[in-house]
Amino acid sequence: MTERPAQRTPNRQLAALIAEAGFSNAGLARRVDQLGLEHGLDLRYDKTSVTRWLRGQQPRGTTPALIAEVFTRRLGRRLSAQDLGLDACAPVYAGLEFAATPEEAVDIVSGLWRKDSGSHAELRKIAFTPAGLVVPSRDWLIGRADERVVRAEAHPARVPAQVRAAPRPTAAADRPGPLVPLPRQRGQAERGPGQRVTAGDIAALRSVGELFRSLDDMYGGGHARQALVRYLEHECEPMLRGTYGEQTGRRLFAAAADLTRLAGWTSYDIAAHGLAQRYFVQALRLAQAAGDRSYGAYVLITMSRQAVYLGHGREAVQLARVAQQGLGGSAAPVVQALLHAAEARGHAVLGEVRACTASLARAERSLEAARPGDEVPPWARCFDEAQLADELGHCHRDLQQYRAAAQHAERSLQLRAPAYARSRLFSRVVLATARLGLGDLDQACRLGAEAAGQAADMRSVRANEYVRDFERRLEPYRDAAPVRTYRDKVAALG
Repeated sequence: MTERPAQRTPNRQLAALIAEAGFSNAGLARRVDQLGLEHGLDLRYDKTSVTRWLRGQQPRGTTPALIAEVFTRRLGRRLSAQDLGLDACAPVYAGLEFAATPEEAVDIVSGLWRKDSGSHAELRKIAFTPAGLVVPSRDWLIGRADERVVRAEAHPARVPAQVRAAPRPTAAADRPGPLVPLPRQRGQAERGPGQRVTAGDIAALRSVGELFRSLDDMYGGGHARQALVRYLEHECEPMLRGTYGEQTGRRLFAAAADLTRLAGWTSYDIAAHGLAQRYFVQALRLAQAAGDRSYGAYVLITMSRQAVYLGHGREAVQLARVAQQGLGGSAAPVVQALLHAAEARGHAVLGEVRACTASLARAERSLEAARPGDEVPPWARCFDEAQLADELGHCHRDLQQYRAAAQHAERSLQLRAPAYARSRLFSRVVLATARLGLGDLDQACRLGAEAAGQAADMRSVRANEYVRDFERRLEPYRDAAPVRTYRDKVAALG
């Protein structure tokens, strides 16, 4: 005797929302498939699939989040999978959304950290989607600032009596009303949710960021990326779910935004492009919660650089322009130079000579206008003559203006400090490519071999890809003696 299938409960929540949105079953299936394509997914749903969902069948994998996003776009309000009567899927699949509130932003990004800190290799295979850049950049540009990020203790009844009886005082500027902070207990090794966040906690986040940034610059994103993500999960998330006043909360979200952008940057460096894109979107949202407009612009520039690397020049230009529009003309000259240089890189990928030249000229004028006493955010201080020369070299290389590319790449190598090992490698490959374009095969191969040796000491897919790009350009000369020597040197590296 065969068993009868378990009786499913019809999904009345989904039925009601389909009626409200005015979808047919086929129309909903089509929209889910289209949204899946934006995320690099080949889905094949049809009206029969929707009928099964309405009868109570639960769609698998990423689909609940995709269905929720379809209704969110249609109805103009944020809806979750649970609102549709569906089981929630892993938060990473919702990582491209720009959260409506700081609380929702913490939920999304902490889910991303937790998933990434484990052995979930599928996260690093998520595809980059250019369409996923549009909504977050728009929402950042036109969205309202968050009025409050303060977090008072939500469950005072759970606080031990001896703690409630002796609350620590807070500074007047940082007091959110009747706040009862939770001090860290003496000898406590790990932070738990609900504890009071201190200035020392935020200083520690900043110091960790500097440490991981140095490791990334010198050895590549693959060396310490997982350690950074675990730190975010085990230290930063409990702080975000802790107790803090308004001023401390803004500083905490700013530090979290910086570390999240860095997690995205290191993911980008190992070619986990879809994952990196999600980190950048969430860093953008955390920067908004921090009230730090300029850092948000920097995140957009980071997203623009990834788009350039992946060959999406039009998106790169748009992101750079959104960053410029969001800051207006009030930014420091160094920041303006950084923004214009990023736009130039997008134009160069597109082969737009005049637009690229104009953006580079604006970048040069802006950097020339910088003065030692200018107030410059920490993230922009590394944009100096060496970095501008690097941007110029890349642009002229992409435009096949090899003499100018060689001049600027050489200048960047002369000025760039040794600690920026990966950036120096990139400039060396640009110089090798320019020398090749100018017909100097011996010099090109010598420079290329030096870069290959440096790449072998790094855990950076980008570094290896720069070398591979140079090797592809060598193919027409594969039988020449300098190229054979180059290949022998590279083979010796193992």
